Amino acid sequence: MNEIGLQRRATVHDVARAAGVSLATVDRVLNGRPGVRPATAAKVEAAIASIGFQRDLGASLLARARDLRLTFVIPDGSNEFMASLADAVARRAGPALAERMHIQTRRVRALDGHALAQSLDGLDPRDCDCAIIVASQEPVVVAAVDAASRRGVVVMTLVSDLPGTLRRHFIGIDNIAAGRTAAALLGRFLPQGGTIAVIAGSLHLRDHADRLAGFAAALAEEFPAITLIGPIEGHDERRETEARVSDLLARHPNLGGLYNLGAGNGGLVTAVEASGSAGRLRVIAHELTDPTRRGLQSGAIDVVLDQNPEGEIRAALAAARTLALGGQGSVTADPIEIGIFLRDNLR
Repeated sequence: MNEIGLQRRATVHDVARAAGVSLATVDRVLNGRPGVRPATAAKVEAAIASIGFQRDLGASLLARARDLRLTFVIPDGSNEFMASLADAVARRAGPALAERMHIQTRRVRALDGHALAQSLDGLDPRDCDCAIIVASQEPVVVAAVDAASRRGVVVMTLVSDLPGTLRRHFIGIDNIAAGRTAAALLGRFLPQGGTIAVIAGSLHLRDHADRLAGFAAALAEEFPAITLIGPIEGHDERRETEARVSDLLARHPNLGGLYNLGAGNGGLVTAVEASGSAGRLRVIAHELTDPTRRGLQSGAIDVVLDQNPEGEIRAALAAARTLALGGQGSVTADPIEIGIFLRDNLR
């Protein structure tokens, strides 16, 4: 620990003294305001690191003379996991008021990039400090994220990322690792090889594309005797996923495994049970919801990979608070842990 840290908590006065600049300059750097030369900003950042300065976000809220306003934009529809995210946000809204954070949730049509973009375009930085969105990769969404960021709204992605945009942070699991985990499990379930099919919601979603990439790469590397069918898109809808899985099982009666890297799991469970494949067909799905829980209990699903919506919302609120009040710096955080559930360890 540095000498200041041994005695007391470092202040902005210490930063200014260590960097050889004024308090006004330190304030501009901390709040990401213009008017500071890059070399001077670098000196301030170096001083912050050297003396271990940590911003008092509570004091920052008081200094703003208004509360922090956050907007979650979450897909609507029959996706049970998205509903659980919205429920988790609602549970946090009351306690967050004590921390001077006001939270609203907007539900937009699932897999509708124009609806998401329109919602982002309607955010005014005077009323919204940070937007936390479940994003798709359409150009119209990318443009809306960048436009909102330039207007002064901090944008974070949740569950599905948009790298290469002006979004400031991502909250979610490592989706490539999730796909590789599914491949490792199914490969071990089928040591003699066979055929595995993949169901996706939409490959316009970065999380689905990353899961597929990880899954296919791990199969090719470790289980070359397994043949891959798909991906077949069910658009995260229960009825469409049921129809896709029913057709798949009718056309491939000897299918050995199935990986649903998206939602629509109520339909998947119905189709597997109706086909008489439960217990024989090895199935891996995502998110511990009512349908996947029932699937584990009935034997229609073998393993569920879960990303804990409550933990994601807590992490999102902490990151939003830091980013909205802490200027142009970044948030350093590990990915959300991937939970692995079988019938035997259901919580």
